[in-house]
Amino acid sequence: MTVFEAAAAPGETPPADAVAPRDSTPAAPTSVARLNATIRDFIARWNTVWVEGEITSWNLRSGNIFARLKDTQSDAQISIRIWSSVRPRIPADISVGDHVVVAVKSDYFVKTGDFSFAVSAMKHVGLGDQLERLEKLRAQLRQEGLFDPARKKRLPFLPHVIGLITGERSDAEKDVHRNAELRWPQVRFRTEYAAVQGDRCVPETLAALKRLDADPEVDVIIIARGGGDPQTLLGFSDERLVRAVANLATPVVSAIGHENDHPLLDDVSDLRASTPTDAAKRVVPDVGEQRAVIAQLRSRATTRVTQRVSHEIAQLDQLRSRPVLRSPAPIIDARSQEIWLLLSRGRETVTRQLDAATRTTSELRASLRALSPAATLARGYAIAHLEGGVILRDAKDAPAGSTLTITVDRGSVAARSEGEIPETT
Repeated sequence: MTVFEAAAAPGETPPADAVAPRDSTPAAPTSVARLNATIRDFIARWNTVWVEGEITSWNLRSGNIFARLKDTQSDAQISIRIWSSVRPRIPADISVGDHVVVAVKSDYFVKTGDFSFAVSAMKHVGLGDQLERLEKLRAQLRQEGLFDPARKKRLPFLPHVIGLITGERSDAEKDVHRNAELRWPQVRFRTEYAAVQGDRCVPETLAALKRLDADPEVDVIIIARGGGDPQTLLGFSDERLVRAVANLATPVVSAIGHENDHPLLDDVSDLRASTPTDAAKRVVPDVGEQRAVIAQLRSRATTRVTQRVSHEIAQLDQLRSRPVLRSPAPIIDARSQEIWLLLSRGRETVTRQLDAATRTTSELRASLRALSPAATLARGYAIAHLEGGVILRDAKDAPAGSTLTITVDRGSVAARSEGEIPETT
């Protein structure tokens, strides 16, 4: 039985101002109101259904809650509404990412043609599958040390070029550029556009990271999105992306979510910024503040140098005021007299020591002369030498025919022995 056949079931009174949908023809079409009423009446026959899923959005408007529920095994989603009268029966701690079971009844609005489900009850089942897997991956990466503060790289004080990965024509790109240029007008960017949600998010972001990290001019990389529900931010918790960021040589700043958003990229990046605006302020120094710092340092340096010069001048004036420097002549004259006296004493001492040494030398020379063989020769004695220079001491050592050398006071003569001369009594 079709919707249009069901609408004509007994007991129903279709609107009389138009042809029933089942009887419509090109010449006699039904009206939109009659069509919507027929659909509403058919849907109103459905009973309440308990459905399980994951909360992906949760918005409060005019006391009512408008949310979306996602299937945990596929991308199928439905819109749900929680009227203000039902809100007290709903757990107050339910939020985006929660895994819930919901009692819903179909609801079709005739005026707008919108279809949704009205919630009559809701309860927790536990963490959504995706968030549960996310937390397990977060624990594994933390255990591996990828979140260790010691491995995070320091950002440069003033980057030459900032690499920016963001969505094309996005508010995040405008916020980063505007705030960075306000702080430092000469700032330069190299922007790589990538999808910031969906299936293309991870591969395009990985490719952009590779290009920027290979550029030697890029000193820091900002990945900016500007917030979103956990479902749209899942790409920035992808294990491939997280590990790639951990292995980059260039520092990375994560500016993905707002204060309450927390993708894994925030943990592994070298700096987590709460918003794209915050990223620009933390990466680029404020030129006005830096000029003020320079002026302050220049003032301090001028004051210190002035104080040091004044101190040295005062020290020099104090030294000049001392008597020894103000009038050094008397001190020099007194010292000159002392030096003259010391020189005189030194000369006398040296002269006396030389005289005594001279006398001692003369005495030693006389003693040596008295002991010298030459003095004996001078008195008429002679020394006989055998061949080889041996002094003749015994006549028996010079038998007849021996050659002798006779040394006298003045020179030596050669002689031949005639033999020993017998002693006479």
